[in-house]
Amino acid sequence: MAVIPIRLRGWHFILLNAATGLANVVVLSNVPGYTILTPYVAGNLQGVTQSFAGWATTDHMIGLALGFPIARWLAARYGDYRVYGTALAAYAFFSFLCASSDTIWSFVPMRLLLGLTGGVILPVGQAILLGEYPPERRTLGVGIWGVLSMMPFTIGVFMGGVWAEVFGWRAMFLSNVVIALTVAGITGSLFYGRRIKRHIARFDGVGFFLLAVIFLCLQTIFNQGNDFDWFASPILVGALVVVVVALPCFFIWELGEHRPAIDVRLLAHRNYAIAVICSVVGFLVIQGQLSVFVVQLQLLLGYSSSLAGIVYLTMILLSVPLVAIIHELCRKFDVRLICCLNFLGFAATMFWIGQFDKNGYFDSIALPMLFFGLSLAAFFTPLSALAIHGLPASRLIRAAEELTLLRTCAGAFGIALQAVVIFRRTPFHQLDLADHSGGRRFASLDLLSQFSDRLQALGFSADMARSQMGLLIRQQATLLGLNDAFLLGAYVFVALAAFIWLAQSTVATTKRIEGLREAEAEEMMGQG
Repeated sequence: MAVIPIRLRGWHFILLNAATGLANVVVLSNVPGYTILTPYVAGNLQGVTQSFAGWATTDHMIGLALGFPIARWLAARYGDYRVYGTALAAYAFFSFLCASSDTIWSFVPMRLLLGLTGGVILPVGQAILLGEYPPERRTLGVGIWGVLSMMPFTIGVFMGGVWAEVFGWRAMFLSNVVIALTVAGITGSLFYGRRIKRHIARFDGVGFFLLAVIFLCLQTIFNQGNDFDWFASPILVGALVVVVVALPCFFIWELGEHRPAIDVRLLAHRNYAIAVICSVVGFLVIQGQLSVFVVQLQLLLGYSSSLAGIVYLTMILLSVPLVAIIHELCRKFDVRLICCLNFLGFAATMFWIGQFDKNGYFDSIALPMLFFGLSLAAFFTPLSALAIHGLPASRLIRAAEELTLLRTCAGAFGIALQAVVIFRRTPFHQLDLADHSGGRRFASLDLLSQFSDRLQALGFSADMARSQMGLLIRQQATLLGLNDAFLLGAYVFVALAAFIWLAQSTVATTKRIEGLREAEAEEMMGQG
């Protein structure tokens, strides 16, 4: 069938922008917004631990990543706006099932399927949106998408916190039902009657299955390691064996596949391989720290969920202006320099946050988060520009899509792994504080005995005093463990700042940047 060469005009165009933008914000905000709800959800799903409730966030991100290759094939076979409407309806259905779940065992699978449909919505939605922009205004479309890409880390977290306090966490999923169905109706009516051009291609089902098995098994190991003593658990040992067997099979299969689910041959390009490594390692640290920190603000420092959301809302002040102009900066400067300076900015901010040795006031925490948002805004696009440098135009969209897929999975891994850092470092600091303050290192320095005497003088019994001292030491040890996670992230970004210079020099040409803009449908969606 031929494609009718019609573009939306006037209020139809504005309505399409609003509808697709709203849908994308809902999908993207669902991961960080849910993270702030974890304390509420854990107690509402039969009182499971915080780590169990965190499975839903990480598995959702895995589903989001796995939706990208499916979206490409479905849009080519059935038409983009038809797939978009159907995926929105499925998103509403799975959101309702999430809101109706009573146990963690029913909630997590629904979150995985919700992420899978979200992974279809995002690339197809932006492809539709950019397709309605004339070429001379496509920069505006990409700029709008860039601003939307920051919403999960800012407005999404704040929205989740307010939702939890005022309406309850289930209401957030129920609101997704209304929004998704509304957007599906609007876009369906705007595109009703438009013919589509179908391109029926073979789907790499074997490669996709192996990819899904590898990601899900790895995520299961990271999620459950602390709770089930890692490889003392036969289930986790079995998952590791599956990964060891499936990984080489996946690479062998994809190298021989004509239309692979993941084009591993792209890694033969030097700049692309370096960009992938920096994106994966960097986002693993970023997503993990943001997700862990927002939970610890509530559990450790006693913040309400809305106040913790306001801390993250400060990131929008510097990030939105920068993300709107970062494309132009990539045109005029060496992308390696931009990435290097940005990585050093991340390192400085993480080192700043990692120096807190007491419960910080709001302003002492919000200020470094303001600069964290500045670095976050400059993280995605420069690495995408570096990744596509030297690639033929026919492979740009595929390269951007795979970069986003791998980065999203790394974010899911990072949430679990950063929790492992805190889990392992907290007992170390707890023992160290007890030894240092209890007179075990220096007999003349027995602060705990002095503190116990003061508590008993105030009317505490000996047992109550010991309990209070234990809680205080545990709190300070957890705070120091959180500091270690940020300090480790700072060292990682210093290493990445040096590693980025192994890439070839690039000053992006206008033609290359135009290719980047068309590939942004997949690149800017690595948030979760």
